Amino acid sequence: MLSKIIIHRVGNKINQEPLVLSQEEYLPAEEMKEILEEYFLKSFKSEEHFRFYSDTYLVNNPVYSSVSEIFEDKAKFVYESENIAQHLYDITENPRVQNGELFIVYFEGEENKDGSKIDSVGIFKTENKNPFLKIFPNGEAFDIEKDYGIGLSKLDKGALIYNTGKDTGFALKVVDNNKNGDMYYWFEDFLKVKQRDDEYFHTQETLAVYKEYITKQLPQEFETTKADQADFLNKSINFFKEKEVFDYESFTKEVLQDDNVIESFGNFKSDYEADMQVSIAEEFPINEAAVKKQSRSFKSVIKLDKNFHIYVHGDRKLIETGQDEKGKYYRLYFEEEL
Repeated sequence: MLSKIIIHRVGNKINQEPLVLSQEEYLPAEEMKEILEEYFLKSFKSEEHFRFYSDTYLVNNPVYSSVSEIFEDKAKFVYESENIAQHLYDITENPRVQNGELFIVYFEGEENKDGSKIDSVGIFKTENKNPFLKIFPNGEAFDIEKDYGIGLSKLDKGALIYNTGKDTGFALKVVDNNKNGDMYYWFEDFLKVKQRDDEYFHTQETLAVYKEYITKQLPQEFETTKADQADFLNKSINFFKEKEVFDYESFTKEVLQDDNVIESFGNFKSDYEADMQVSIAEEFPINEAAVKKQSRSFKSVIKLDKNFHIYVHGDRKLIETGQDEKGKYYRLYFEEEL
């Protein structure tokens, strides 16, 4: 539930636009509270969680430090919100970054059965102003005026920080729907966050490294057709959909099967972890949301020149490939035409 809110206006320092700080909180009516709550929170649908980090000590991350103070003492809410706004203003080094209103919001968490609750702090920035029409009576007719305001359909930028896991950088969700040509401004320059090491992360990264191996590395090392690649991709997604827990040994034996391919994938995974500076677990609970998101890119399609696309969903044995006097061909076996 929204319990505290303050609004600042953050200009672009490079463009010599001002930073305007409110000296007191905004006190919305109940109806406005409900509108703002829905607007701020509806964009955070993903189960992907991030955490604050610092190149030195965590306390040196400005947003982490201010949010920690707010969680410790809500009397510091206004003061720390000003620090957050000042930090956002100071890190703006791209003239394309748009100015906008910065909302700092304190949400009271719902009480659990054991009496505990997790509060959260929201940081939201609006940048786009949408045109709208105002219609009002004028004598015995109506007049129309054009105006600009904040649309309620989509949040431009936001971060929702939960008061849990403080020692490891809290848990937070982040959205950036308006990158202004600067993809680092919100995630890296301002918040300085990275993805949390949880089941969503491990599910996502395992599928990512596997797909890259099948589509890029496997054909370089082994004689592999596009149909074989499609089969590997289908088997992997089915594995993740059918199992509750991922086990690396079971996965490689069931999906890759061949010992040489398994060894090759293991080497590729190690190189990937080193290059990306991540550590992917070999056993973890599978996150359904991460599987659903990643599976959208696991489309097993064989593209044949500009004439045909073959979508492969099932048994690899029902596809044959060859070549005759007319050229290369695929032969497909089926029981009925749907």
